[in-house]
Amino acid sequence: MDAGNISLDEKISVSEYAASMGGSQVYLEPGETLSAEDLLKCVIIASANDAAVALAEKTAGSEEAFVARMNERAGELGMDNTHFENVTGLDDTAKDHLTTAYDIALMSRALLRHETITRYSTIWMDSIRDGAFGLTNTNRLVRFYEGITGLKTGSTAKAGFCMSATAMRDGLHLIAVVMGAPTRDVRNETARQLLDYGFANYSLFRAEGGPVGSVPVHGGVEDACTAESAPVCLLLPKGKARSVQTELLLDPFVTAPVKAGDRVGKIRCLIGEEVVSEADVTAREDVARIGWGGIFRRLLGGAVLKKAD
Repeated sequence: MDAGNISLDEKISVSEYAASMGGSQVYLEPGETLSAEDLLKCVIIASANDAAVALAEKTAGSEEAFVARMNERAGELGMDNTHFENVTGLDDTAKDHLTTAYDIALMSRALLRHETITRYSTIWMDSIRDGAFGLTNTNRLVRFYEGITGLKTGSTAKAGFCMSATAMRDGLHLIAVVMGAPTRDVRNETARQLLDYGFANYSLFRAEGGPVGSVPVHGGVEDACTAESAPVCLLLPKGKARSVQTELLLDPFVTAPVKAGDRVGKIRCLIGEEVVSEADVTAREDVARIGWGGIFRRLLGGAVLKKAD
């Protein structure tokens, strides 16, 4: 959707295969047509397996092709202990459909970068088919947890009750992953405790990025280039953020040519003598190498000025 290959209001026809999915479902009928947004709601709110397959077939042509994309993307995200065999999570016949809590956290973080997801993952109740079929969020934390943003539940007999629970308070966005819980209530309570622990014990330190000065350039058409730092965001134990000091270390000079984005220094964040973070400071603009013609013009300009004096 971000790439413009499919829109929220695009109509999608349900295949016989998609309609055959068991487990959590919204009882799609073969040939039934729903909007992509309604199918997304079915997946995100109600964990509908039939809707998940319908979306996969629309975007990749088949479930198998979409699963290949899933595994490729998992590799890109560093989900080294994950392998998908289907788009639903149903594991009655799956042999190597595996993941870990850490990998689910990586996937959740990537998903949250698409802010539209929380428009749906925070809905408690909705409906499709012009209100004829109700949807209730499988994530019960949506009802009572302050700052909840989602994200997704899942359960099978083999996997137990699982959840990736996400919440934001005071700019701090946390992800709590629970897997293998014996009951839905234990899963929900464990996720709540994990989030409570995170908010009680950690906070963010932020430093705005932007221009931080200039660095001399040797052999360039300009004598210097301006430098900038990226924003700094650190997760720290509560109380530590107030102790952070920043230290700017610009290079004494750089040699042309310089490209925008080239490293020209660094910014350190320290608590006492301990360096807790370092980030590059980069050039804001290009500075080309000066040629012989440029050097001659500079020398000539200097000579003219001396004669005038």
